[in-house]
Amino acid sequence: MTDTTAPHPFAHRLHGSPDSRLLYANQATGAELLCIPEVEEQTEHYLAIEHGDSADRGMWTGALGGGLGAFLLVMALIAYCYGNDQSALQALVVAAISISAPFIWEVLRPMPLPILLNRRTREMYFEQDGELYHSPWDGIAAATYSFGTVGPYTAGMRHAALEALLHHYGHPEQQVLINLGSPISKSLEMQLGFWEYLRTYMDKGPWFDAQGNHSESDAFIQSLLEVRKSKGQSVRLYWGLLKEEYKANNGRNFLSYGDLVLVLGSILLLPVRTLQNFTYSIAKRRARSQWPALVKERLRADGPASRLVDLERTAEQGGVKP
Repeated sequence: MTDTTAPHPFAHRLHGSPDSRLLYANQATGAELLCIPEVEEQTEHYLAIEHGDSADRGMWTGALGGGLGAFLLVMALIAYCYGNDQSALQALVVAAISISAPFIWEVLRPMPLPILLNRRTREMYFEQDGELYHSPWDGIAAATYSFGTVGPYTAGMRHAALEALLHHYGHPEQQVLINLGSPISKSLEMQLGFWEYLRTYMDKGPWFDAQGNHSESDAFIQSLLEVRKSKGQSVRLYWGLLKEEYKANNGRNFLSYGDLVLVLGSILLLPVRTLQNFTYSIAKRRARSQWPALVKERLRADGPASRLVDLERTAEQGGVKP
């Protein structure tokens, strides 16, 4: 259990800041549950939060392959239909390069690993520059606070960060402060809601309802993650909206100019989004294999239940480094 009588590690840093909250794993904030788009995966045993620039992975493959590549494929087909085999072959070669080159580069390039919350062992993992950081969930040091930014082309904007303190595995004196998701355009209430989401996942999960009560069904969780999963499926979304308008207006005057632009635009962007999502999934799968064995085995249903901090203590008692 968290010792709330001890000074919070962030207490001095945030002293006097009215738009801040010190957070504890065993204390509710009173905020409503809120899931953020950075939650990329939630399973029975772990929850993964996207970190760094991994959200942009696949963008170049989508743009060059799905945009330029698709255009060249159409041009190749047209050239072939007109009997210009050489031009068709040249367009096919360039299209293949525009798809394969960025795909290979983005898949092989190192991808930031996500922040992981492990329900089985009740701890958090984070990897940076090949080094493993962690913290037990019970007793974790976390806080949220608001801050403002002013840009040359924008007025003042308010943001809120949700931060947690972890330490280097085998070197407890070395610590790192991480953001649990992007702070940009988030409010203090949103970050408090996400903290409640994480608390509920660890304490009552893996599945729960909108009120935070344990559930045997993952329906509510999947509905929250649907926004992320529907990325690149705008054609289906807009087509569904058109069908609803068609029924509501009995088939008369239901199609507006804006609707037509949205549907046609989503169709044109479909190859871009499809290739981007495919590249992201392959790069993510490859990156997950790079977690240290200590982490990978604890993510398994039948993996060790010992925490990394327990291994550190055992090694310290034995006079060796873990």
